[in-house]
Amino acid sequence: MAELLKIHPENPQPRLLNRVLEVLQSGGVVVYPTDTVYAFGCDLHQPKALDRVARLKGLKKEKADFSIIFYDLSHLADYTRQVDTPTYKMLKKALPGPYTFILTANNTVPKLFKNKKRTIGIRIPDNLIPRTLAEQLGHPLIASSVHDEDEILEYTTDPELILEKYGHAVDLVIDGGMGELQASTVVDATGEEPQLIRSGKGAMDWLP
Repeated sequence: MAELLKIHPENPQPRLLNRVLEVLQSGGVVVYPTDTVYAFGCDLHQPKALDRVARLKGLKKEKADFSIIFYDLSHLADYTRQVDTPTYKMLKKALPGPYTFILTANNTVPKLFKNKKRTIGIRIPDNLIPRTLAEQLGHPLIASSVHDEDEILEYTTDPELILEKYGHAVDLVIDGGMGELQASTVVDATGEEPQLIRSGKGAMDWLP
């Protein structure tokens, strides 16, 4: 059964974060909170862990639309093609926040996912737990929402229920408090004008 670690979302305890980092760096899969719903995650550079997250979602890794979580925008150029100034200003205004921005991937991304992925969703959530983990790893975390099979509730918000359901399939569950019922707002920023793909928790008040 997976470990359950209670970590404070605004003031994450370094000792507990180090435990999560050990799990991630050894190829483990964790469940962590964001500023929206809970997510399955792993180290982006651990191919077997990526396979495990894909299996949890009932997908093949090559076809999975995982997002990646950054600490801030400083690693953007490592995974995306050059972003123009208006797009960069938009990202800076909206993030950290409950948004997933789809950007044009550079050549690193298809190699990591073993596919022909031309775009990648990036997230900088307003939650210090995943952001600090990405910062300390030195590269992004994978993010894939924890869905619920309930017909009314789309997402499982209670970390203890997540542990009950997925405790045998993941290595660690972070309890960072109750999750949200709404996922992130998804915006395609690959074209000349940003396009709303999915309306979620984030308002679009930062649009140019």
